[in-house]
Amino acid sequence: MTRRTVLIAAGGTGGHLFPASALASALTARGYRVELATDSRVERYRAGFPAEKVHLVEAGTITGKSRLAAPVAALQLGRGFFQSLALLRAARPVVAAVGFGGYPTAPPLVAARVLGIPVILHDANAVLGLANRMLARIATAVATSVPDPEGLGPARSRAVLTGNPVRPAVIAAAGTPYAAPLPGGRLRLLVFGGSQGARVFADVVPAALALLSPQDRARIDLVQQVREEDAVRVGQTLAGAGIAAETAPFFADLPARIAAAQLVVGRSGASTVAELAPIGRPSLLIPLPIARDQDQAKNAAVMAEAGAATVMAQSGFTPEALAAWLTAVLADPSRLAAEAAAARALSHAGAAERLADLVEAVAAGRFAEAGGS
Repeated sequence: MTRRTVLIAAGGTGGHLFPASALASALTARGYRVELATDSRVERYRAGFPAEKVHLVEAGTITGKSRLAAPVAALQLGRGFFQSLALLRAARPVVAAVGFGGYPTAPPLVAARVLGIPVILHDANAVLGLANRMLARIATAVATSVPDPEGLGPARSRAVLTGNPVRPAVIAAAGTPYAAPLPGGRLRLLVFGGSQGARVFADVVPAALALLSPQDRARIDLVQQVREEDAVRVGQTLAGAGIAAETAPFFADLPARIAAAQLVVGRSGASTVAELAPIGRPSLLIPLPIARDQDQAKNAAVMAEAGAATVMAQSGFTPEALAAWLTAVLADPSRLAAEAAAARALSHAGAAERLADLVEAVAAGRFAEAGGS
């Protein structure tokens, strides 16, 4: 019996690919073939993505500042569209599923609609990204990670709350219970800036730790994601402060690192908050300030309102501010246990399976029965 194929389209960053990978695993377990359409940034994640084929599709961002950016992007998107027509005709998917955001999703999903193949979108944030907002008008269904995210517009009647699927590694890490630091004990601190890293953490965190009292510095066990170009200066600052630290440009086992941490400092991208919740770890979140839709600020606000995180604007994220905040945490680490429990309460367990259910309902023409229109 020929297995049915689902095409997943996702931008080539962790925030798009991690939930896409979780859905791919769920669909593979149900007997589907999965193919992935993405861009060249996928190379870091390609080996672990459960797809039988990976297609690199040309695409461009139409919001560039240069006057030439829009026509160049339009040309790239056009080429990607014709590439996508060819791969869809070869793959013959039952659903040209599931777009997870980013401009590389536009060519395959538009091509799918031209060929009469149904389209599902998934958005991981509290506000739909620009590509998903544009594609929502052609989608059969829009899966969301939070109730009623901003930007749905007329697609609200086709929205289904599934939660944000997380990788099997996250589900495994979620089985590790949280152990709060003991008064006067050591604090396992994890710092990372999302799949692309963040220079601001290299600028601020080591300098902040150096400002702590000698007694507090001795209590810190640090694991920090550091870009290669920042590694030497970060290492020198940490060594000068006597901080026990492990640094690397990328952690392939990040869910396990989160589970081992007692406190996380990071951005508030969708994949970060989706992994902090089921694993259940307290955090200090620094939203990316230049995000077009302020999606990270809205994601962080959801965590903070639930009592699961502290939010600090990047403009106020200075060595002095971070040192003062860490000093207060080290003086009263019991607060971290409550934040860990609040984070876990935000988890949408089973999101990958719910999204796989939606894929099957759409493929079978049963979406209206499942609550869509």
